[in-house]
Amino acid sequence: MAVWTLGLNHNTAPLDLRGRFAFALDQMAPALKGLRAAFPQHPEAAIVSTCNRTEVYCAAETPHVDHTLQWLARAGDVPAEALRAHTYVLANDQAARHAFRVASGLDSMVLGEAQILGQLKDAVRAAEQAGALGTTLNQLFQRSFAVAKQVRSSTEIGAHSISMAAAAVRLAGQLFEDLRQIRVLFVGAGEMIELVATHFAARQPAQMVIANRTQARGEQLAARLGARVMTLAELPERLHEFDAVISCTASTLPIIGLGAVERALKKRRNRPMFMVDLAVPRDIEPEVKDLGDAYLYTVDDLASVVQSGKASRQAAVDEAEAIIDEGVQGFMRWLDQRDPAQGSVGVIRELHAQTDAWREAELARARKRLAKGEELDAVLESLARGLTQKMLHGAMAGLNAEGERRTQTLDAVQQLFLRNKR
Repeated sequence: MAVWTLGLNHNTAPLDLRGRFAFALDQMAPALKGLRAAFPQHPEAAIVSTCNRTEVYCAAETPHVDHTLQWLARAGDVPAEALRAHTYVLANDQAARHAFRVASGLDSMVLGEAQILGQLKDAVRAAEQAGALGTTLNQLFQRSFAVAKQVRSSTEIGAHSISMAAAAVRLAGQLFEDLRQIRVLFVGAGEMIELVATHFAARQPAQMVIANRTQARGEQLAARLGARVMTLAELPERLHEFDAVISCTASTLPIIGLGAVERALKKRRNRPMFMVDLAVPRDIEPEVKDLGDAYLYTVDDLASVVQSGKASRQAAVDEAEAIIDEGVQGFMRWLDQRDPAQGSVGVIRELHAQTDAWREAELARARKRLAKGEELDAVLESLARGLTQKMLHGAMAGLNAEGERRTQTLDAVQQLFLRNKR
C-alpha cells in the first residue's frame, strides 16, 4: 500500500494562490468524490484545507501523483504545470512524518499552535462521512493525533508561542496609543474571529461589534464577549465608525471593497484604520493596502510577528521531532505488515496456504488408503508422519547446510520448535 501527500502551504505558495484551493467543510464530500473519481482505482483520500495550507492525502496500491496534481489544478482553475511549481509531494514515511509534524504544530506559521489539530480532525471527520477514509489513512491520522498529544504534553513546543490573534493585538498596539480608546469590528463569528476577539476583549476596547452572515451565531459570540451585533448589510455605511476591522469569513469573494474603505476613510478625516484580513480567500480587497490611512495586514503579513521567539523553542522542537521519528517508525512497521509482498501479514497468508496444501494432500492420500481397506491406525500414523516430514523438510535442509545458513537455521529451529528446552 502506498501513501502520498500533495500540497501547498504558506512556505510554497502566495496567499492569492492558496485562496484558489480553499475548501470549506461543506464542500469536502463533493470534492472528495471528484478526487477519487479522477483515479483509475478509487483511492482512500482526505483533504486538509486551512488558511495556511491545502493538502491532499491518498492511499492506494500504487501512487498516482500526477492524477492528484491534475485534479487539484482543475479544482483551482490553475494550469497543472503552474501549480506544480508551488506544491510538494511526499510519499510513505515522508508523508507520515509530514502529517505528524502538521498535527503537532511544527509545520505551522505559528510554531506549536494548537488550532491545526482541530482543523485536521475536522478534515478526517469529513473524509470519513464522505466514505473516502479507509483503514490506511485512518491509521495514519489516528497516529498523528496521538503523536500530537504526546508532543503537546511532553514538550514545551506551545509555550510562549505568539498566535495570529495575539499578533493582531500587538500590531494594533503599535498603531494606537491606547487600545481602550478604539472601536473594533469583527467580521465573521468562526473559531478564528472568536480567538482574536477574546484577545482584544482582554485589552478592554471602547466598543466591540460582531457582523456575521448568520445573526444568531453573531449574537451568541457577542453575548460571551459583551459586544454588540450588526448585519453585514450595514457594513458599508458603518465602516467609518471603527478604528480596527478584523475579518475572517468563508466567503469566496471579498466582502470589503476598495471603494467602501475609501469612503470610510474620507468620513474619518485622516484618522487611521487598522485592518486584518485572516481569510483565505481574501475578505478585503488587496488594493486597500495602498490607501494612505489604511493599515492592512494579511495572514502572510503576520508571519514575522508570530515567528518571534522561534529560536528559543528550538530545544522543544528537537524533542518533538524525536517523538515524531518514533511515531513514523511505528506507522511504517504497521504499513509493512499489511503489505503482502513484504510484511508478516503476507508471510502468514503464504504459510497458511502452504500448510493447507500439505494437509489436503495428506488427507487425500489417507482417504485413498482407507478406501482400500488399510488399518485406521496405520493410516493415521502415516498421515501424521507425512505432515511432520513436510513441516520439517526446510529446517532439516538448513541444519544439514554449511556456514551462515546452518547457524541461522539452528537459531530459528531452537526458537520455533525447542522453546521448552531453552
